[in-house]
Amino acid sequence: MEIRITSTAFEEGGMIPKRYTCDGEDVSPPLAWTGIPEGTESLALICDDPDAPVGTWVHWILFNMPADTKELAANIPPEKVLENGAKHGVNDFRNHGYGGPCPPGGTHRYYFKLYALDTGINLEAGISKAQLLKAMEGHILAEGHLMGRYRR
Repeated sequence: MEIRITSTAFEEGGMIPKRYTCDGEDVSPPLAWTGIPEGTESLALICDDPDAPVGTWVHWILFNMPADTKELAANIPPEKVLENGAKHGVNDFRNHGYGGPCPPGGTHRYYFKLYALDTGINLEAGISKAQLLKAMEGHILAEGHLMGRYRR
């Protein structure tokens, strides 16, 4: 099953506006989705850049979002735990929350990947992408992604 993710800030394959990058306000873009299957207990989001010179660069990890969450507004606060119980992991900037595109040069792709899980993730805020992926093994009911690009 596939989740369909959209943003009012950019289209699939489109350019991410400067506001959502290190060259602007560096706030998270608005995201919305459909296609969350029955039996979903929680949602997880990973945003990363596979074009980074040092290998895939992680920009955002958010997990344990309630299953009935349908969207994220722009500018999600970088708190370890959000009001709805969702938790932030640590990105490759070594921060909780979103760190926007900031490529050293050229055009990079940024994948916002959403996972519907049949369980909550029993880990504390501050986990890495690798820890989240390991915890999600065998629990992914559906997934989808939205890819945006940014050039400096």
